[in-house]
Order: sequence, then C-alpha cells, then structure tokens
Amino acid sequence: MAYDFWYWDGLPGRGEFVRLALEAGGVDYRERAREPGGDVSADLAMGRGDPPFAPPYLVADGMTIGQTASILMFLGQRHGLAPGDEAGRLWVNQVQLTIADMVAEAHDTHHPVAMGAYYEDQKDEALRRAEDFRETRMPKFLGWFETILERRGDWLAGSDRWSYADLSLFQLVEGLRFAFPRRMKTVEGDNPRVVALGDRVAALPELQNYLASDRRLPFSDGIFRHYPELDGD
Repeated sequence: MAYDFWYWDGLPGRGEFVRLALEAGGVDYRERAREPGGDVSADLAMGRGDPPFAPPYLVADGMTIGQTASILMFLGQRHGLAPGDEAGRLWVNQVQLTIADMVAEAHDTHHPVAMGAYYEDQKDEALRRAEDFRETRMPKFLGWFETILERRGDWLAGSDRWSYADLSLFQLVEGLRFAFPRRMKTVEGDNPRVVALGDRVAALPELQNYLASDRRLPFSDGIFRHYPELDGD
C-alpha cells in the first residue's frame, strides 16, 4: 500500500528532503496535495489523535509521522535507507538533525524577525543575519560535513552505500547554491568532499528519472530564496 505524503504543492521546501528518500528508495507513495482535491489545510484539520504540527508529514500504517527527520528515520529503518545497527541509525539521524539546523538558519536569513511579515519589512535585520550566516555559519556547518567525509569515506554513514542523510546534504547544498551563489563559489573550494558527495548523489541511478522529471520542483519562494543583496563573497 502506498504511503500518503503531504506537503504544500508548488514548493520543494522541507518536503523535498523526504521526496528524495522516497524516490531513491523506490518507495511507493502518493503526493496527495498534487492530486485533485488534495488540500493540505483540510487534511490538517481532520482531527487526528496524532496531529502533525505542519507539513511535511507521512501517513503510513495508521500513523501520522511529522517532522522531516522523524519521517526519514522511519523510512531509513523500514526501507533500508540507513544503517541496520542502532549506532548507525542514531548517527545518521544526528547528521540529519544538523542538516535541519542549517536549513532553519538559511531560512532565517530572509525572515529573521517574523515568519508572518514580508521580507521587505525586516530587510535591515535580514542583511545583518545573512552576513553572519555567510561568514560564520556556512563555513562552520559545511566544514563539519567535510570532516565527517574525510574521516568516514564517500558516504556520511561510513558505509559503501548512501543513506538518506547523503540525499539531504545534496539538497542542502543545492539550496545554498541557489540562495547564495557567490558565497558558495568561495566556500565550496574549502569543502571538496561535500561537493563530491553532491555529485555522487546527483549521479545515482535511483534518482535519474526523478531529477529529470517535472516532479522535481525548482527553488522559488520557499526556504531557500535568492536575494542578491543577501549574498556575497
């Protein structure tokens, strides 16, 4: 039976981290918000006993699983997208949660004050937040991933096969390239293993059909947004 996957239609957002795992893992799922009558807000209001706070969420085996990292941990264990031992699963989850931290910080560069306010209403604060993110946080986060790959090999789990965390790091790098193209040209030179991992993920046979399809949504006004004034070398 196919899983029901819910996320806002038209945006890659946090949902894309889950889509990549579903697609690469060959997992049968339905993108419910892209189906006729698929209304995320209406589904959220259904009155479940285990309601998610917000999309993305996965409905599977009578469970409603929210939060990107939790969904991926479930898929990793159920469909072999993570190591089989407890230590390995916890490690990959730790990496995924760190990716989620960086995703949140990238988002906050353009909405540092209020989620419900327009970017233009907090532009001065965004300029300050983006400068710190570019100069301090991007090198720190990406340098940590670089260190992992230096110590563990081609994949973040240290095995001879990708895990869902590798797919997510690929998506994170792609988002940063979209939002901060100038800065990423500089930072990537210090993190060649991270860049190489992204190339390996992009070349995975399991992802070729998806990456070439119109189901792979382009970046737009979601988590990763490109404002030239927030970018820099």
